[in-house]
Amino acid sequence: MATAYAAGASSMVAAISRPRLPSASFHPRFSLPYLPPRPISLPLKLPSDSNRFSSLQTKASSDESSPVDAGEIFSDLKEKWDALENKSTVLLYGGGAVVAVWLSSIIVSAINSVPLLPKIMELVGLGYTGWFVYRYLLFKSSRKELAADVETLKKKIAGTE
Repeated sequence: MATAYAAGASSMVAAISRPRLPSASFHPRFSLPYLPPRPISLPLKLPSDSNRFSSLQTKASSDESSPVDAGEIFSDLKEKWDALENKSTVLLYGGGAVVAVWLSSIIVSAINSVPLLPKIMELVGLGYTGWFVYRYLLFKSSRKELAADVETLKKKIAGTE
């Protein structure tokens, strides 16, 4: 027993007197080995701004034959306004449209403040989009039907039908 005590004491003295080195392979809280962070290297070469926007560059010209003339647009609008018989009706419809947009904005912001309702509305929108794609865009015959419906609507709006 005395020899075991002496052996234990000598190993304890050796452990205390030995300088303690930081353990580089293990973190004190975790049992997984510590790995140093990898250096970040980008293998892709990013294009410079001049190369990235080269297809979007335009040059200004002093050519006077531009297709859009502001004076021509205003004169055309003035002619159409003068040709109207019921100007008060047009103003009433325009004011109603502004009020409708304002009210819809208030309603949408109120719906958006309810916690679960915006996500439900997103799901409804996704469902309707899926149905629309299946109904009108997936097959050739249904695309033709949609084009015919759009043309009919254009004619109704323009007043040619």
